[in-house]
Amino acid sequence: MVSMGRILLFHLICLALLGELSTSWAKDRLLDPSELEMFVDELPDMPKIQGFHAVDGSPKAKSLTIGMFKKKWKFHRDLPPTPVFAYGVSWLTATVPGPTIEALHGIDTYVTWQNHLPSKHILPWDPTIPTAMPATKKGVPTVVHLHGGINEPTSDGNPNSWFTAGFKEKGPTWSKRTYHYDNNQQPGNLWYHDHAMGLTRVNLLAGLIGAYVIRHPAVEGPLKLPYGDEFDRPLFVFDRSFSTDGSIYMNSTGNNPFIHPQWQPEYFGDAIIVNGKAWPKMMVRRRKYRFRIINASNARFFRFFFTNGLKFIHVAADSTYLGEPVVTNETLLAPSEIVDVVVDFSKSKTDEAVLANDAPYPYPSGDPVNESNGKVMKFIIEKNREIDTWSIPNELIKYPSPDLSSVSQTRYIAMYEYTSDIGEPTHLYINGKPYEAPVTETPKAGTSEIWNVINLTGDNHPMHIHLGLFTVLDQTKLVNEEEFKVCMLKNNDAIKCQISKYAGGKKIEVAAHEKGWKNVYKMTPGYVTKILILDHEDNAMMRPLKVIK
Repeated sequence: MVSMGRILLFHLICLALLGELSTSWAKDRLLDPSELEMFVDELPDMPKIQGFHAVDGSPKAKSLTIGMFKKKWKFHRDLPPTPVFAYGVSWLTATVPGPTIEALHGIDTYVTWQNHLPSKHILPWDPTIPTAMPATKKGVPTVVHLHGGINEPTSDGNPNSWFTAGFKEKGPTWSKRTYHYDNNQQPGNLWYHDHAMGLTRVNLLAGLIGAYVIRHPAVEGPLKLPYGDEFDRPLFVFDRSFSTDGSIYMNSTGNNPFIHPQWQPEYFGDAIIVNGKAWPKMMVRRRKYRFRIINASNARFFRFFFTNGLKFIHVAADSTYLGEPVVTNETLLAPSEIVDVVVDFSKSKTDEAVLANDAPYPYPSGDPVNESNGKVMKFIIEKNREIDTWSIPNELIKYPSPDLSSVSQTRYIAMYEYTSDIGEPTHLYINGKPYEAPVTETPKAGTSEIWNVINLTGDNHPMHIHLGLFTVLDQTKLVNEEEFKVCMLKNNDAIKCQISKYAGGKKIEVAAHEKGWKNVYKMTPGYVTKILILDHEDNAMMRPLKVIK
């Protein structure tokens, strides 16, 4: 049962950068990625932390303490160590990405997130956009959001629940040091990351990301999917650019410098990082492996494919299993989205396979990929064949299908991008309102709603729901889009602007591997995406929900 006054969030992964130029950051020139040889570093397996105790053979609740530390990290053999922010149980063991937390279904995990970061940020940030701002102007505000978690709202990581080192300063909605994750949801893939107001993207760029997996052995075991440290691997994929001194490179000038001196609407890095290494390699055996792939980029979409024709066998999407496996030659992954696939290397006709990317940036109509960002990692496949004990069942886990007869309300959610006199983006809003505006979406507990999400921007924006799930029904192209957009910018009312008159173009069918319950979906520009909800973030592309009884 959802409690009275429960505050949720829904937001578009707004792909934004923040910046206030620091002298140390600007010293070195941008490194040409061709100076770094690909496929020389081994793919790391991030440290694992169990989110439960085993007492006399039975799992019990566990309390963890995980800190955020400034340290240096080697992203590539030939790159100087990079200053980063990293999660870990100690400074020595902190990693980028952070440790993978492995939880059990129905067993509580408590995490005290501790901020050990310095008084100044290692990356630029722009105070002219809505930002967590300590009164003393000292300290890096942070707060952790468990992406995909369905938990108590006070443990969700509200952007205004930030805190600085030692909890010296706290945001206006801060309420507790220890977060409670009850893990009483479907088994699947989640990830944790920073979520401080106005600093989310810059804190993620600095390294504050990590995987969280909820397992349910009684349900998952009979599936006989690849399992264990060798055959079941989370893959965090993201892009970064570097200066020649090894530091993370960011452009110091905003696209509207007289409005926002450093803020830029998107960040695209030249090097592709997997589990903290640039273009790594991995030795694999000729058998099935499971990869839980998380796109932790700020703005980059990935359209993954194998250069030798290997296929992806989809078994789950975001935090839920599919009803049955889906085989594809490629898979498109938006920022913050998760795809869970099995790859059968016994099918390979070669001894090497490069995981590649051909998604334009920004997606879908931006620049084509180049040699650097078109390669992701290499798999080196052992020659000898062997007996494979893993299988792919015909059925996975069946969840209830959407029940449209139970829909209590239909809403229209519009995404706007506003520009300056020179045609450059200044901010992005949902329904024309900033985050701090009064709540306008108030679904009732225990009900389902249809949301028609209208993307009036030029880019594909992934939408994410906090503390809940949705399923995508269809996507319909707007006709006479500019005419409709003029009306919406004036009235901000889809009904008054006769949405039914304009939402009559061609339809895009939802891909088979994305028809289940999700918490992120790609909102195609110029389309209306219809989603069923079941019970640009920085610079304002985020809105609260209030669930009422």
